[in-house]
Amino acid sequence: MVLELFKGGGDEGLAVTSARIAEMLVDCRHTFDLAFGALLDGVEPASVGKEVRKTDVGVNKAERAVRRELLVHVSVRGTTANIPMVLASMSVVKDAERIGDYAKNIWDLAAEGIDLSDAPDREVLSGWRDRVSAAIGEVSRAFVERDTESAHRLLKEFDGLLDECDQIISAQINSTGSPRDAVPRALLFRYVKRIVAHLMNVLTSLVMPLDRLDYYDEKKADRD
Repeated sequence: MVLELFKGGGDEGLAVTSARIAEMLVDCRHTFDLAFGALLDGVEPASVGKEVRKTDVGVNKAERAVRRELLVHVSVRGTTANIPMVLASMSVVKDAERIGDYAKNIWDLAAEGIDLSDAPDREVLSGWRDRVSAAIGEVSRAFVERDTESAHRLLKEFDGLLDECDQIISAQINSTGSPRDAVPRALLFRYVKRIVAHLMNVLTSLVMPLDRLDYYDEKKADRD
């Protein structure tokens, strides 16, 4: 497992990188919460738009900083033994950045005028917000603490969330109702699904070998 490379090496540089990636996930959760607030809570999208963009810019800057740190690490202090960990971190930091992008896409729906604050399924949607927001927080904690037990549990739980998202998306695509209702929900759950999938990619760095980091990013039928 990639995690094993951390054990016994005591590499403080890579530990700092791990903590920075975890902080990126915390920032992504902030964007996610703001975006859903604009969609479900009647919050004026423009009133949080500046914070959404500021946080997203911060995540992007952190991604570039991590990449620079990893390149310096390999060039100056790296050894053959920790190259796999560096490669894994390069992959995981991109997953963290993509989570922020999809969270921003949810805000984009609100900015386009989608307001679900009075929707009949608002409570269901609010439940999804709570579940996924908590999931981002759990993954951040598990990643920085290298908690493999939680990683295995969360991967199983998140796999179920992917199935639920697929079912909802399919139902919206085949809906005979108003496109104004179906299209935003199909997009919303597409974004939620991608967020969950990228969270799973982060967790695989704790429990999978390097060559299988994106294992859960495929549909179940396509996994080998």
